Amino acid sequence: MTSTHSLGIVETQYVTFAAGEPFALESGAALGPVTLAYETYGELNADRSNAILILHALSGGAHAAGYHAGNEGLEGWWNDCIGPGKAFDTDRFFVICSNVIGSCYGSTGPASIDPATGKPYGLSFPVVTIGDMVRVQERLIEHLGIERLLAVVGGSMGGMQALEWAAHHPERLVSCIPLATTARHSPMLIAFSEVGRQAIYADPAWNGGDYYGQAQKPDAGLAVARMVGHITYLSEASMHEKFGRRLHERERFGFEFATEFQIESYLKYNGDKFTRRFDANSYLYITKAMDYFDLTEPHGSLAAAFAKSTALRYLVVSFTSDWLYPSYHSKELVRALTAAGADVTYLDIQSTWGHDAFLLEVDTMTRLLGSFLDRLVREEGVRGPEGGEERSEVRGQRSEVGGQGRQSIDHGQLPTGRCPSPAVPGVSSASSRQSASSSYSPRTCTPKRGAWAARACSVAASSQTSSRAPTSTASPSRA
Repeated sequence: MTSTHSLGIVETQYVTFAAGEPFALESGAALGPVTLAYETYGELNADRSNAILILHALSGGAHAAGYHAGNEGLEGWWNDCIGPGKAFDTDRFFVICSNVIGSCYGSTGPASIDPATGKPYGLSFPVVTIGDMVRVQERLIEHLGIERLLAVVGGSMGGMQALEWAAHHPERLVSCIPLATTARHSPMLIAFSEVGRQAIYADPAWNGGDYYGQAQKPDAGLAVARMVGHITYLSEASMHEKFGRRLHERERFGFEFATEFQIESYLKYNGDKFTRRFDANSYLYITKAMDYFDLTEPHGSLAAAFAKSTALRYLVVSFTSDWLYPSYHSKELVRALTAAGADVTYLDIQSTWGHDAFLLEVDTMTRLLGSFLDRLVREEGVRGPEGGEERSEVRGQRSEVGGQGRQSIDHGQLPTGRCPSPAVPGVSSASSRQSASSSYSPRTCTPKRGAWAARACSVAASSQTSSRAPTSTASPSRA
């Protein structure tokens, strides 16, 4: 049986592009040189067909798993799912994660030094898009000598990047796994982004983006922006469960303007903590990139955006309590993929953890992701790093998510990786209109191989994650 221990010590690597010829951005501006921070886990197999690209959310970085020497207490942001025996099994796959341009974790961004001035870019850094981020990632994949990725995977903004890969670089992929994401920001999402940006603008220490090297930084504005964002990562149910109206370190109201409720303490703590690890200007640039993202442009429709991407296999996952990217965003995506004729599997997972569920529902995601990857390995004939036969032993045998074959499943306490019978109280199952004639088993979440209609199902997630729930001072959110 494969070990499920951590990867241990890992190291961030760096590669620089466009040193001679600047990198052309979608805005028409140029950027160069461009440095990309990245980490890799596991080994490439002989034909380099086992590579998976992990794509991070707004405040994430290249450090997705393991820990850095001298900082053993800080595991990577998706350490629960990357490593030996985990969803992205590094005994089988070569896993890559890079920091997006515009961020502040080693890749070129507004805090980087402008070679023309010798000073940080600040707001002279050009505005970048999700498309720009992905085209730089494509340079990284070329640098690593990988012709085609087995999968691109990401949640939240990472899901946007995954969809960008699928829509505009399908020849470089086998599959796309967007989690808790959208194909375009709604007006409400743009509004939340703008509130966060306005909080930063209003901080006098922001100084028009020119605060590097100063004693004061726009920490107050950035903390408020994070607090607003953090509310959207939670759900009302999870707030009720963890905080309710309980007071923080007191038994009665103080009738004063101090931090009194536990939820207030939680938000303040996480806002202040965020200022110690993130850059305010990067927050502006990345949220703007998210707001600009719209796969319907210039195609006219979402289905048209994927017209050349139907050879890929898709696993689309949403969560019932996610009100930042509600399930209708994923359903719209699934309808478009179905209309385009793509092989798509869709799961709407019942969870109370809101948007953060894609990070917190570890066992559920391990079963679903692992099963889908097992299918890809089998259908693509992907061999292990040493050329040996592939294993299907990780966390017991998993049910099939997508595809024709059916495996037995060691359910344990998790009814995940399958669609429970519609007769089960409280669990619903639905299919798209086009799927009426397709071959379908109610215990799976996709039609059999060859049918191109998508299936949607609600999957009850394990309640065991309550032991992982955030406390009033510790944050699970890495979105």
